[in-house]
Amino acid sequence: MSSFSFDNSLDGSFPPSPAEDRGSKRLSWGSLLQRLTELKGINQRVAADQCCRSESGSLADMSLEYESSFFCDPLEETLATEVRETITQSLADAPHILDCSKLLLPDCLLHSLSQELLHLAACEPCGLRGALIDLCVDRGDQGSLCTVDQIAVDASVVPTFHVTLVLRLETSGLWPKVKKLFKGSRSRQTAGTSQRQRNTLRLSSSFRAIKKKLYCSGELLIEECC
Repeated sequence: MSSFSFDNSLDGSFPPSPAEDRGSKRLSWGSLLQRLTELKGINQRVAADQCCRSESGSLADMSLEYESSFFCDPLEETLATEVRETITQSLADAPHILDCSKLLLPDCLLHSLSQELLHLAACEPCGLRGALIDLCVDRGDQGSLCTVDQIAVDASVVPTFHVTLVLRLETSGLWPKVKKLFKGSRSRQTAGTSQRQRNTLRLSSSFRAIKKKLYCSGELLIEECC
């Protein structure tokens, strides 16, 4: 009669069967694959976020670079300087139109006008060369709007947009008080002196810019500049 002996482990348990060993391996591989899938999904989301940030940042940088390069265009800057000189001369000749003896300008006004023109011309096909400018002065309670000059920036180019620059008289600050003192001191002058010779006007640093495109039926763009 044959006899069988069993070699138990030291703790009294039996070694795992081959089926049990394969099951534990399947569970460990399944957990590993699930973890790898989760990590892959996280990496994809992070990469997508970085891509979106990179694309939006590059577009913004391109936009800023384009705008900056346009305003730094030497040709446009030179043209703006020439327009500024033309406006200066037009305002110097304006007293006889405005019925005054002298027209005073703030130091910053001409620079603000040239910068505003560059800004309005930035999206135009011909840039500042396509501008047709009406230079006007609003006399407020002293009269209606007076057109001082009309400036075609480049006569060889068909205008693509029209700009009306509406300059204002100084009505606040120290100048009105100083003006009243001048009027009082000059009231003792001879009666033959005309009102035009006794009157001095000063422009304000604020103005209005009205832009209209001439190649499409777009709405008016009105900007208040200080």
